[in-house]
Amino acid sequence: MDDKDHGPRDRDPMKDRRQTLLWMKDLIEHMNCCHEQLQWAADGPSESYLAESMLVDLTQCQRLCEELRAGPRKGRALAATA
Repeated sequence: MDDKDHGPRDRDPMKDRRQTLLWMKDLIEHMNCCHEQLQWAADGPSESYLAESMLVDLTQCQRLCEELRAGPRKGRALAATA
């Protein structure tokens, strides 16, 4: 049986945690890039787009933080409701 056939119970919590942390890091890096662009944005549509993008990233980061805080079992339940 290969790894793709394993159900959710067979998932490695540490691997899930590492993936979550990497995802958070990517989101934070993206927010940093948007922040830098926002400092130089001179028009309303650009500012609005960048601010909205940062808000979406913040919402995702909040959800990921809640998953980490809840622990492996509860985190998967939170992910399923998102």
